[in-house]
Amino acid sequence: MVKRERETTLIIHIVQHLCPGGIETLALNMLNHALTEQKIIIVSLEGEKQHALEQWPTLNNNKNQIIFLNKPASISTRTLFQLQRLFTQLKPDVVHTHHIGPLLYGGLAAKRSHVPVHIHTEHDAWHLENRKNAWLQSNLLRFIRPKVVADADLVREQLSRHTQYSDIIVIKNGIDCQKFTPKQPQPARTRFNLPINKILIGAAGRLETVKGHDILLQSVAKLPKSYCLAIAGIGSQADKLRQQAEQLNISDRVFFLGLVEDMPSFYQSLDLFCLPSRYEGFPLSPLEAQSCDVITLVTNVGASKETLCPITGGCAKADDPDSLAEHIVRLTEQKKMTSPRQFVLENNSIQQMVSAYNDLVCDSLACNDLAYND
Repeated sequence: MVKRERETTLIIHIVQHLCPGGIETLALNMLNHALTEQKIIIVSLEGEKQHALEQWPTLNNNKNQIIFLNKPASISTRTLFQLQRLFTQLKPDVVHTHHIGPLLYGGLAAKRSHVPVHIHTEHDAWHLENRKNAWLQSNLLRFIRPKVVADADLVREQLSRHTQYSDIIVIKNGIDCQKFTPKQPQPARTRFNLPINKILIGAAGRLETVKGHDILLQSVAKLPKSYCLAIAGIGSQADKLRQQAEQLNISDRVFFLGLVEDMPSFYQSLDLFCLPSRYEGFPLSPLEAQSCDVITLVTNVGASKETLCPITGGCAKADDPDSLAEHIVRLTEQKKMTSPRQFVLENNSIQQMVSAYNDLVCDSLACNDLAYND
């Protein structure tokens, strides 16, 4: 055990990479909502700092609290030793890892460096369907013995089942409800050059196969011409998706906006937000859209359903354009009987999430100090 000798609590978050995504946004949110007596640093295993700042300008707000290790794609002992040296130098009170890669490198380095507290958050569990991943994560958890957090009830159940690790608590992801607020759609549509008098569906996320944008395009092709689609995000499938829109003869109804920095305005422009993913953990974008009082539709994958207002939200089959199209029509035609924002305020605010993690940090550090004194 290591005894703490300073009043400020140093917390180091370890993520696989820092590019636009749910886990990365969550880490930034925790940095930006830290207590005054906390110092937070984010370490990205992969990537180079200047390139990341250019690709995701939001990072510039916290560039002095971010470290990049430029890890290669393969297994890297160099990265493990980099982290170990970093922890030995900075002497963090808490190392907080996110997902299996950071658990491997950050967890082992924290144990070797005698970091007092290690918290690990699992953001999805579909990767554990792979027997090799399940074996690796199960053995890592047994050896490192971190405080394990699942960000959804489903993730806890799957993680426990695949790894037989029983000491798991649930802290659901939260978003900044003061940032994501309702406003009239017309000004936002004007800003993004979107049609004013159409039914506008929105999707946001990395343009990768896992996110299912191709399925959403097929669904839009089945809808009347009064329906349009705006897509916020960048990724390797961008050109392929544009080609698909042309082949489906809906390119005049689909708007690719690229990387959108002002996401509140994007959500505010919409009649319906859709997350058509093939795989998910506990996604943030449905919470952000609903916090802007936008009705939201997800596919029934991972814990996406747990993010929905049970009265206004919809859940369609994954990989099924017909199911998605039917739900889009039903949700846009129904009268909104309640506010989806209220659901987010009551269940998924950033303050609730940060408070729960802070309680976990305080309790863990207190137990460590008690064990040291004993």
